[in-house]
Amino acid sequence: MARVQETVFERNVPAGAVVDHALGGTRHAVFWLDDAGECTAYPALSAPIRADIVVVGGGYTGLWSALRAKQRHPGARVVLVEARAVGWAASGRNGGFCEASLTHGDENGRRRWPDELDTLTRLGHENLAAMESAVSDLGLDSQWERTGIIDLAVEPHQIDWLQDAAQEAARAGVPHTFLDRAKMRAEIASPTYEAGLVRPDAAALVHPARLAAELARVASELGVEIFEQTRVTRLAAPGRGAGSDVVLRTTSPAGDATVRADRVILGTNVFPSLLRRYRMHTVPVYDYVLATEPLPADLLGAIGWRGRQGLADLANQFHYYRLTADNRIVFGGYDAVYHYGGRVRRVYENRPETFRRLTEHLLTTFPQLEGIRLTHRWSGAIDTSTRFCAFFGQAAGGRVQHSAGFTGLGVAATHFAAQVMLDRFDVLDGSPDTERTALRMVRQVPVPFPPEPVAAAGIQATRWALDRADHQRGRRNVLLRSLDALGLGFDS
Repeated sequence: MARVQETVFERNVPAGAVVDHALGGTRHAVFWLDDAGECTAYPALSAPIRADIVVVGGGYTGLWSALRAKQRHPGARVVLVEARAVGWAASGRNGGFCEASLTHGDENGRRRWPDELDTLTRLGHENLAAMESAVSDLGLDSQWERTGIIDLAVEPHQIDWLQDAAQEAARAGVPHTFLDRAKMRAEIASPTYEAGLVRPDAAALVHPARLAAELARVASELGVEIFEQTRVTRLAAPGRGAGSDVVLRTTSPAGDATVRADRVILGTNVFPSLLRRYRMHTVPVYDYVLATEPLPADLLGAIGWRGRQGLADLANQFHYYRLTADNRIVFGGYDAVYHYGGRVRRVYENRPETFRRLTEHLLTTFPQLEGIRLTHRWSGAIDTSTRFCAFFGQAAGGRVQHSAGFTGLGVAATHFAAQVMLDRFDVLDGSPDTERTALRMVRQVPVPFPPEPVAAAGIQATRWALDRADHQRGRRNVLLRSLDALGLGFDS
């Protein structure tokens, strides 16, 4: 049996009093939503309507879909309905990492679509560039920073992984830079760092809640009709008659109403799909995040981090962190918690043991932060699929499009998903397939999760095995190797 070893976060646990001080007085609230200020409120739907395209969901998938639909077809009536408020869920509370990868990393893409990986990589970078252009051209006030990202080795065995990735990038002519222990710590002063891989072209940082609010603002200005506090309770496929509509039943504080549409896009993310066939294709996994108070200049200077890059380590249970515009550290990840039955509940968002563990890990990463306070702690549910990246579904002969399963890398991938779904509408109208719609990655639907109690048992066993691998120099046990062989394995 392989020997279990402590990780750096277990070898160097900060004093309890330091952790208590940092956590004392934190608010259980989402920093990004607080920092976005007062956002525009949109009315609830109060009367029946008909539209050319109806978008369900006011997160990034729905917002990009509505905005891009209106840009493609200015004369179309485009309506967006949101059960609560624009950007309140995952789109307003994620880390703000806008990564080029469409496949949750090259390794996941290579395992599943090796023949398409070069194309997917190129399309991912083109997608990120298109988003950057939209931020500029549309005047989206979202604190966009093209900082790139650094992958971090925090255990000795992870150094080889970074060196292999650097060599692969060099063969492909990609401008990635390997930093050994001394150079990495000179770049950012953390005693946990063993090496780093700088990927300057791979990511931007953004204020997630402001991005959602700005997408809604611009979409509305272009003529998209947005209705908040309007929950879709049922979708009925069109009948056999020519010109029949897809019918959505809605409820809101203003009453029940019917929405009829020629085309429908579903961007409901972690919440159960209105298409029964896809309800088992995602499960909700809760992710937890902290934000510090703004760091004073001398403390930030002691840490370095002058490039303001997004940071993420290579463990299976990994951490991600970044600086905000006012120099807070937002620090999240590690625990990924699934609740039996795949339920999404507000009570799951407050998990004191996880917030404490994250605080310990933050202070292990940057012991210079001793004495600082955390201001916010929060959580949100991530929609995970068995292939660990977005998938695309459809119904009603293609008149209803669906995308979900972004697995925590949806800030950029949702824009790509919106373009795919709108391309499919164009194909329905007689246009040829695009490069996007022709992808096997787009055409294939992943294996659904099993029903309970098998789902909970399998997810918990996989979590245990991933943690075990982190404690055994990355060695994957029989369960993980079996999942890899079946195409269900995950390597962050």
